Amino acid sequence: MCGIVAYIGSRQAKSILIEGLKRLEYRGYDSAGIALINDKLQCAKSAGRVRVLEDLIDQQDNLHGTLGIAHTRWATHGEPSDRNAHPHTDDIKQGHGIALIHNGIIENYVSLKKYLLERGHEFNSETDTEVLTHLIGELYDGDLEAAVQAALREVTGAYAIAVICEKEPDTLVVARKGSPLMVGVGKDEYIVASDSSAIVAHTTQAFTLDDYTVAKLTRNSFRTTTVDNVPITPQIRELEFGLEQIELGAFEHYMLKEISEQPNALRMCLKGRIDSREGQVVLGGIADYARELVRARRIVFLGQGTALHAAMVGEYLMEELARISTEVEFASEFRYRNPIVEEGTVVIAISQSGETADTLAALHEAKQRGALSLGAVNVVGSTIARETDTGVYLRVGPEIGVASTKAFLGHVAVCTLIALFIGRRRNLSRDYVSQLLAQLEALPDQIEIAVALSEEIREVTKKYIDRENWLFLGRGHNYPVALEGALKLKEISYIHAEGMPAAEMKHGPIALIDDGMPAVFVATQNSQYDKVLSNISEVKSRGGHVIAVATEGDTHIADLCDDVFYVPDVAEPLQPMLTVVPLQLLAYHAAVLRGKDVDKPRNLAKSVTVE
Repeated sequence: MCGIVAYIGSRQAKSILIEGLKRLEYRGYDSAGIALINDKLQCAKSAGRVRVLEDLIDQQDNLHGTLGIAHTRWATHGEPSDRNAHPHTDDIKQGHGIALIHNGIIENYVSLKKYLLERGHEFNSETDTEVLTHLIGELYDGDLEAAVQAALREVTGAYAIAVICEKEPDTLVVARKGSPLMVGVGKDEYIVASDSSAIVAHTTQAFTLDDYTVAKLTRNSFRTTTVDNVPITPQIRELEFGLEQIELGAFEHYMLKEISEQPNALRMCLKGRIDSREGQVVLGGIADYARELVRARRIVFLGQGTALHAAMVGEYLMEELARISTEVEFASEFRYRNPIVEEGTVVIAISQSGETADTLAALHEAKQRGALSLGAVNVVGSTIARETDTGVYLRVGPEIGVASTKAFLGHVAVCTLIALFIGRRRNLSRDYVSQLLAQLEALPDQIEIAVALSEEIREVTKKYIDRENWLFLGRGHNYPVALEGALKLKEISYIHAEGMPAAEMKHGPIALIDDGMPAVFVATQNSQYDKVLSNISEVKSRGGHVIAVATEGDTHIADLCDDVFYVPDVAEPLQPMLTVVPLQLLAYHAAVLRGKDVDKPRNLAKSVTVE
C-alpha cells in the first residue's frame, strides 16, 4: 500500500512525479505530497486525492528542481491529514533539509521516538515515518547514504523509502525491506517507484530492489549495497508491459476495462502452455519439479481476499483432477499458528502483486518447515516469484482497478493447468485431459459472451441497488465464486453481502431472508444442479428475489427466478472462470449506479504490503 515515486536526472521533476502519482494512486489515496530540491528543499502536501495536491502546487512558484520525491498514502499510523501526509522532514531546528517518503510500518518507532525526544527532536505528525526521517537526520554527518544505512540497521519492520537531502542536491537514496520498490534506468536519469506503472512511460529497463538493499542514485550512475554497506549487483531487466496496457482508453473505469480484457487475458495466460492434441500441459516453470509434485502427499494454498477465493477453486481442482489432499489457508492465520508441514507438503502462494505481506510471511514459515514452495503471481520479478522454489506467472497483464478481476481468472486458470499437469502424470487419461484442454482453449470466446451481458446486467441491477443486504450462494466449484461475488459487491458498492455454500443457508442464514432481499445463485447445470434448485425454492418461498447465473438453454430455471443471466455450457471444473464474470459486472454496475468511485473504493488499496 502507498505509492512511491522519485526522480533524479536532467528534466524538471515535478511533472514526472505528479504523473507517477496519478498512475500509482490505486495504491493509496488518503493524502499525497511532493518534495523537490532546487538549492533549497521545498515541500507541498495535502489530505485527499492527487488532484488536490496538483491544485495546491499549481499555486506555488517555488516547486522546481531535477531531484524530487512524491507519495500517495494509505494511512496506517495517524489519520489522513495534511500533517500526516508524506514527505516528512527532519527536525526543523537542528535538521539538514532531509525529506523522506515511506511505504510500510516501522514497528519499533515508539522506542526510537522516545530516544529522539530525549535528544531534543520535535515531531509534527503522528506517523512512524517521521520518526525514521528524524533518525536519519540524527545520524547524518555529511553522507546521506551512510546515514540511511545506519538508521535502517536500527529499524524493525517493513519499509520502502526514498530520501533526499538539501545538502546533497545530486543524490537520491532509496531502500527496501518487505515493501516493493524498483528503479527505472533511463539515459542519465533514474525513476524510482512502487511498481512499474509509474516507470513504463519513461524507460523500458528497471531493476527491483531486494530486501535490505540500499541504492544511491546520482544523475549518471548508481550503486547498490546492503544496509551493512556490502556491494551487490542488481539484475536490470526489460519491463513486462508497455504504456498502452495501463491507459484507460475508451473505458470509464479500469475495472470495466479489466473485466472486458479477460478473454484476451486468458488467451495470454494459456498461450504456449496447452497441447490439447497430445493431452499435455506445458509448464516450463515447474517442469523440473514434476517428480516432487507427482509424489506430493498434501497441497496447501496460501492467499488473502480474491486470491484466497481463487485458491478455493484450486482446492476443488487439485482434489478432483490431481487426487491430492488439498487445503486452503488464510495466509494471515497460517503464519501465526503452529502449522503442520509434513514431508511431501507442497505450498502454493497465490498473489496478484507477488508482494502481499501476509502471504509472503506465511510462505517463509512454510519454507522454513521444509515445504516445497510454488508461486502463482502476476508481477514478474516480485518477491514471491523470487522467493518460491518454482512457480507459474499469470500473464494476464497489469491490473490497476483495486477490485481484482483479471487476476482471479488468471489464478483459477493457472490452478487448472497445475492440477492437469499433475493429474495427467498420476491418474488422468490422455483423452480426458485432451477434452478438458480443448474446452479450456475455447473458454476465452465463451467469456466474451458473458462480458457482452453487461447492459442486461446493468438493467437488472437497477432494481436492487437500494437493498443493503444480499446473499450469494453456490455449490461445489461455484461456491468460491459466490464468495468472490459477495466480496466484489462489498468492495466497491459498500452493500453488505454474504457469500456461502447454498446448503449452509438453512443452517442459520435463512433467518435473514425477508421480502425482496436479493439472493444471487450460481446455478449452472452441473453435478449439484438439482440441489441448487431446491435452495432457490427455499429462498423464493420466503419472499427473497432470486438472481441466477445459469446455463444457456436452461428454460426451467427461469420459472423459479426473478432474473437470470445465461452463460455458455462448459465442463464443471472450468465453470468458475465463466460464472464469475456476471458477478463482477453486477458489482461494477451496482457501484456506478450508487455513485461510488469504482477504481478507488474507500479504505482499500490495491496491494496489501503491510500487516
